[in-house]
Amino acid sequence: MGGIWEILKRTLQPQWAFCFRTLPKMDYFIDIVPAIPFVILSIEPEMLYVAVIYGLVVRALDAVEDEMGLSSEVKIPILKNFHEHIFDRDWHFPSGSSSNCRVLMDRFHLVRKALLELNKSHQEEIKDVIKRTGAGMAKFVDKEIETMDELNEYGQYIVGSMTAAAFTMFPPSRLKDLDSEYNLIANSIGSFLQIVDAICDYLEDIDAIPGPRKLWPREIWSKYVNELEDLKCEENSVEAVQCLNEMVMSSLVHVENCFKYLSALEYNPAMFRICAVLLVKEFGTLALSYNNIDVFKVKVKLRLGLRLKIFKRTRAMSDVYGAFFEFCSLMKSKVDKDDPSAMETLRRLDAIQNICINSGMLNYRNFYIMRSLEGYNPALIAGLSVLLTVLAGLSAHHLIV
Repeated sequence: MGGIWEILKRTLQPQWAFCFRTLPKMDYFIDIVPAIPFVILSIEPEMLYVAVIYGLVVRALDAVEDEMGLSSEVKIPILKNFHEHIFDRDWHFPSGSSSNCRVLMDRFHLVRKALLELNKSHQEEIKDVIKRTGAGMAKFVDKEIETMDELNEYGQYIVGSMTAAAFTMFPPSRLKDLDSEYNLIANSIGSFLQIVDAICDYLEDIDAIPGPRKLWPREIWSKYVNELEDLKCEENSVEAVQCLNEMVMSSLVHVENCFKYLSALEYNPAMFRICAVLLVKEFGTLALSYNNIDVFKVKVKLRLGLRLKIFKRTRAMSDVYGAFFEFCSLMKSKVDKDDPSAMETLRRLDAIQNICINSGMLNYRNFYIMRSLEGYNPALIAGLSVLLTVLAGLSAHHLIV
């Protein structure tokens, strides 16, 4: 109880009241709002403060990157020096694509004040990850992604560095088991989340003002259309879906590392649950997007009810394996044998399911994906024979704390 009282006392201070009130309103954190009481009860107060400030600073950096109206001459120096700006009492930069994000940027001085109250070592850790992430963002400003390797590199800068930082700030008890590969795992998760984001945000990115953001690799989309924008044209619907399916297929190589990361976090129920919910939700979104022409018409995402079920039912690795296994089954049911990447997609899905089975922890009990289909109009589901459900989380595109 002492830790709770300490947190309550701190939230009476204006800077901390603002931070605790603002974080749940950020885009990437909406799905974990139900987890907040659980996290507060399960994490040391000092690390909770670090997580809150870390999340807000990352979101502020992301707001600058997303400000499409900024010229490269203005944006690049801000991104490169953002790790210094967050400590500069005179720095102020109004921006933000949503009202909540604009409030964050307008009142960032409160976040800064709270940041400066953290332990000095935690301030340096946050500064270091923001420096690396900002430099990576700056590198890709106005850059068209040419290859999948470049998209992976972008994801490693944006999400991978943050995931690696999580090992430092919230070290798993089994870190020694991953010592030789935790950077590889962190980068792999960054790549996975970035590919999913690029897929789901296609329409938003391509319609961006003043010009499109091209995050799908040219080496993939150029097989199907002359310009990336052509994928949303109705006459290219067959080619668009085939291109989409190859993008989804390319993300599947990273799933095994998602399992390794979550296994290392399982010792900490709060952190495990947040990260597991994120990764299951992202994989569920991937399954929903696969072979789905709607990706080029609207932003495809899991329904709120399904996201809440994901949060409720994801508590251990057995639940994670069960969810991924079912989402793989969903994707298998949607594979068009005439699709150019069909055989490789099936091979990778089989490999993921074999990992789930060989873990010895596959949870066959919940089958909530199958049950969630009951009562739905099959025409509306468009071939989805086993729907989704299982985790939501922190980062988002960017944020595994």
